[in-house]
Amino acid sequence: MISESNSRETNQKVAVVTGSSGGIGFETSLLLAQNGFKTYATMRDLSKSKNILTMAKRKNVSIEVGQLDVTKENSVENAISGIIDQEGRIDVLVNNAGYGLMGPAEEILVDELRDQFETNVFGVLRTTKKVLPIMRKNKQGIIINLSSIVGKIGIPIMSGYISSKFALEGLMESMRYELESFGIKVVLVEPGATKTNFLNSSIFAEQALNPKSPYRSLIQKWKEAFVPKFEDGSSPIEVARVVLEVANSTNPEIRYSVGTETATLLEFRRKMPDVDFELFLKENYLEDKKILLKKGGEN
Repeated sequence: MISESNSRETNQKVAVVTGSSGGIGFETSLLLAQNGFKTYATMRDLSKSKNILTMAKRKNVSIEVGQLDVTKENSVENAISGIIDQEGRIDVLVNNAGYGLMGPAEEILVDELRDQFETNVFGVLRTTKKVLPIMRKNKQGIIINLSSIVGKIGIPIMSGYISSKFALEGLMESMRYELESFGIKVVLVEPGATKTNFLNSSIFAEQALNPKSPYRSLIQKWKEAFVPKFEDGSSPIEVARVVLEVANSTNPEIRYSVGTETATLLEFRRKMPDVDFELFLKENYLEDKKILLKKGGEN
């Protein structure tokens, strides 16, 4: 990563975003840069950096692009150390890199689930641990984690992905207490279905692809219910705007939901007994009937 100017003299805030080659990370990096942050857009594969550099030029903003694979200790070390050496600070870390593992739990191999956690949980912890010493030294910083509505709600056929988001929620909720006295804020942003490449980049458990899987009927119902949700979901720029709001906040809340349906589902989850909420989800998402939950929360 080469920077034309560093933030030591200007006191400009420095933001690092993981998984910036597309989707939420892409939009977040651009929006932070447009709003005065010295932004480092990192990604595992630098060959995918052309789009964000082209868009940054079109918007007349400066973005630094760098290689960072959250699953590799050396990659994280090199990327974060390079930024700290250059800037002397990291004010905002946006943990966005991740992917989805789909399939019923019985048909997920342990190694497949291990890989899921390696990116979505251990990768987040690995990157966060690297920025904490400089944040503690500077007595301030914000760790923003892209979680999901399914970090709070279980849904079939997504058990691998969902378990990683539940783990992320618990990890970061605990770290929020641990880091408070150092002036470091920890936040979870919980989008619902978003118009990104999430489904195409997700991985189906190998055994779940077998046409003779006993779960074929359930998988089909899941596809019919959830694929359209991603096609009609929130724009990634909506999520990016929430991240920007958090990054500029002096006292952010622990959780921010994104999307009307997301807020509605989370409110139902809080208010309904487990048995009622389970019935509600099955009726609205898995039964052979028209989906009842409409945009705006009408039921």
